[in-house]
Amino acid sequence: MQTASFSGFIETIFYILTFYYIFKFLAKLFLPLLVKKVVQKAGESFQKQQQYSQDNSWKKTSNNDEVIFDTTNAKNPRETKKVGDYVDYEEID
Repeated sequence: MQTASFSGFIETIFYILTFYYIFKFLAKLFLPLLVKKVVQKAGESFQKQQQYSQDNSWKKTSNNDEVIFDTTNAKNPRETKKVGDYVDYEEID
């Protein structure tokens, strides 16, 4: 069975602080590069989606022979729920 010692405790605190400051230093170096790369990938993905969307809209507008009506919502009109009558209260002095 091992017993705890004060020197072991100080050594553990030293290792934790050393790891913390090394991690903090490396994060300052590499985190901006990582964020920049992620933003560039997101921008490229957005541009690809925009291009794909524009290509599909161009194809849809060039074919005027087919008209599609979405009647799923037309059969079931949106119901409004009436909870009760509105009563306007007046404050009495």
